[in-house]
Amino acid sequence: MTPKVETPSIVTISQKKLFVDGNRYYIKGICYGRNGYFNYQQDIPMMVEANINTVRVYAQIFDRAELDAYHSAGIKVIMQVDYNGNYEAYVRDYMTHPAVLMWEVGNENNYHSDWFGGNLNNWYRILEEVATKIKTIDTNHPVATAHGEVPTAIALNSCPSVDIWGMNLYRWDNNIPAIEAFIALSEKPLYISEAGADSYDSRSNIEREDLQAQATQNILSGILSKSDVCMGVTLFSFSDEWWKAGNPSQQDSGGEAPNSGGVPYDGAANEEYWGIVKHDRSKKEAYNIVKDLYN
Repeated sequence: MTPKVETPSIVTISQKKLFVDGNRYYIKGICYGRNGYFNYQQDIPMMVEANINTVRVYAQIFDRAELDAYHSAGIKVIMQVDYNGNYEAYVRDYMTHPAVLMWEVGNENNYHSDWFGGNLNNWYRILEEVATKIKTIDTNHPVATAHGEVPTAIALNSCPSVDIWGMNLYRWDNNIPAIEAFIALSEKPLYISEAGADSYDSRSNIEREDLQAQATQNILSGILSKSDVCMGVTLFSFSDEWWKAGNPSQQDSGGEAPNSGGVPYDGAANEEYWGIVKHDRSKKEAYNIVKDLYN
């Protein structure tokens, strides 16, 4: 049997905009946890219905069947790279798959100087080294990182080989000031790698899907209005994740997340309530907001 020949997508950047095979590509994305609670065969049709064209994952995908399923559905993948592992072989093995949109190195690592001997310059050195190496292996896809908040000038200047900066933003329901702050700092391309709201209201200790939907409407509308300078957004997140706080067999309020005091509208990150769909895949009100705005 002749092995299937894969033809990679050619992803380029021009004037801070993303192009796939020569066509403008705007990221209308979702963050997708990928663990035992997720079933991509079940979830992809719901993503397609919501007009999602990109998933951002938090761990390396090794299952080519999963990548095939995304590609068949017209969904691109922001591929996480394990910079502590054999990332060079991983990039070589998967860079020809047409589902690959870009490689991403790190997620909010700037919040964890303790991972790098108490000195974030060590992280920026690693990031620059990994980005440089990936680009020598794969010339068809850009390299990104997901930074917590607006990066500093030190971060930006330390990592010239990073093609695209992602920002994880939790600034109530308006991220436009953060986008404008980044533009004032850098000529680099930008996308919003995380933004969103959970559906639990800690003030009244009840679930409020309406408030999550309202916040999602405001957050996405603001980001979409800056499409001339921002490549798009991967909203956090697809599904509620019961494993993040307390008993994994039930949904708990609470949990911990760095720099989350700006989570709308209670200033609290209830980590198990972030999905636009519930654990059982029933749709929350925010799902239809995403569907309408991504159309």
